[in-house]
Amino acid sequence: MFVGHYAAAMAAKAIEPKTPMWTLAAAAQLVDIGWSAFIVAGIEHARVDPTLPGSTLVLYDMPWTHSLPAAFAWSIAAILLVKLALRLPWWASTIVGLTVFSHWLLDFLVHRPDLELWHAGPRVGLALWNYPVPEQAVEIGLLAICGAAWAASRKQLGRLAWPAITFIAALVALQIVAMVQPQPAGELPAQAGVMILAIYLLVVAGAGLTDIQRKKAA
Repeated sequence: MFVGHYAAAMAAKAIEPKTPMWTLAAAAQLVDIGWSAFIVAGIEHARVDPTLPGSTLVLYDMPWTHSLPAAFAWSIAAILLVKLALRLPWWASTIVGLTVFSHWLLDFLVHRPDLELWHAGPRVGLALWNYPVPEQAVEIGLLAICGAAWAASRKQLGRLAWPAITFIAALVALQIVAMVQPQPAGELPAQAGVMILAIYLLVVAGAGLTDIQRKKAA
């Protein structure tokens, strides 16, 4: 799952609109931001198999980001970080932590069995990736539903909806590019990790722009 993870950020923003959108977007993909950084550093590993349906990634080594204990650890760390660094209330900080943990839950839905329940333990995943059309329908559907809730919450606060709509459209465009972009078979190189990390950070920056606008005229 790629852009579907941002649905959690949009739902969280609708629930807790005072939390910066860039923070929630980063939270939604914090696990994968860490994963791409670990790919660059050689701490975790993956390879590409173009014969696989849906995602061509074989995620055979990612215990520090995608195991269940790791997901809990990233979530708790995020709660403490935003509480201390951004001075968010505990409620808002908890929403950020839940947004981080949503990543593992959504990955469980789509991943092949590659998510460890504990270190070197059983690997789980419902493998919706093996059915590309339903998987894309779920991913884009989540984005549409949560995006609509986010846009509606902006309008209720007297803010314009178009920044949210533009951000969602950009995510859909990214999803299409990711689907059609061919990946060479073999070990996922560090250069790919750099590119993936850059994309995640650019999305975070774009999410931040949605909070920078004048209030809708009365």
